[in-house]
Amino acid sequence: MSVNSVSIPFKKNLKKDWARQGLVDLLEKAGVGINGRQPWDIHVRDERFYRNVLTKGSLGLGESYVDGWWDCEKIDELVYRIFQNRLPDELNSWRNALFKLRARLINYQSPARAYKVGEHHYDIGDDLYHCMLDERMIYSCGYWKNANNLASAQEAKLDLMCRKLKLEPGMRVLDIGCGWGGSAKYLAQHYQVEVVGVTVSENQEKFAQENCRGLPVEIHLKDYRNINGTFDRIYSVGMFEHVGYKNFSRYMQVVTEHLRDNGLFLMQTIGVNNSDTAGNPWVERYIFPNSMLPSANQIATAAEGKMIIEDWHNFGPDYDTTLMHWFENFDASWDALKENYDEQFYRMWKYYLLTFAGAFRARRNQLWQIVFSPQGTDTRYDAPR
Repeated sequence: MSVNSVSIPFKKNLKKDWARQGLVDLLEKAGVGINGRQPWDIHVRDERFYRNVLTKGSLGLGESYVDGWWDCEKIDELVYRIFQNRLPDELNSWRNALFKLRARLINYQSPARAYKVGEHHYDIGDDLYHCMLDERMIYSCGYWKNANNLASAQEAKLDLMCRKLKLEPGMRVLDIGCGWGGSAKYLAQHYQVEVVGVTVSENQEKFAQENCRGLPVEIHLKDYRNINGTFDRIYSVGMFEHVGYKNFSRYMQVVTEHLRDNGLFLMQTIGVNNSDTAGNPWVERYIFPNSMLPSANQIATAAEGKMIIEDWHNFGPDYDTTLMHWFENFDASWDALKENYDEQFYRMWKYYLLTFAGAFRARRNQLWQIVFSPQGTDTRYDAPR
């Protein structure tokens, strides 16, 4: 046997061992083992996992999980440790760099792309969301200060919003990104206001219209850039994450144009600690197309010269609790849901919910409720908590 005939497989094994050892060394920094006994340890089912993660970063980690190349008893705890020890900062692949460069060159959240997230995420099936969410179908963080279950946490959040907005009967209110109409219905029933809701999901539009039938609520399939009318109050919950940094300023300008001078605007959004130009590549490709999370600096800069910040409330840890309840509901309902969704979908949705929970637990992600006014309130604004 010649030297050349044995050198090729040797090189292949060397590359495989390098990838494996590189990832093992990296995970050790977070106290995560390979095929260990801790509930957050990774159990590798396919050796391609190592190279896939090292070359594709977070995209490779998510894709290889959905494909069944690895498992973990507690993905939320795994991700918590990865973020706590800043491992993503050490795992920036060339693919991630290219993804961010493209986001600088292309407006992924342009009007032409506005409805993609509705089609991809919110229109996949009401059966899924009925099983996962509370009875009101509120798909955003609950407020767990005094709550002991998902329904009470969501009602507490809705009531907190209404009190921060200082709603009065007869007011005209705009809901940007109204979802399935649960928030609009609550406002109309409990605070006797008129609500106009807009969504980019055809499925949500139809459901919300039926959900709010008989109440002073209008629901429209419409991008926020095409809103008409003037409102006493405006709120946006879980929608700013779909706006994109190229459009932050335009979004704030739209709100200003449609809000009365003495009005209030409440925005609830997931936020991140450092400004960026693109979101997580796996989340953007498989869960929320064209999404990205804003930083505090980006929000404040977009509002500068347009509105005054009256209050900034962070209850990010509550999203960890909310997401874990959503996953428990989803997991418990899988026997019924699997008639319409396959095993890969189960793994994708599980990975999505639990990785987000871990990110909030590590305080990598925040949850902000921010109250703005166009010209400043006449008296001191005391925000309820």
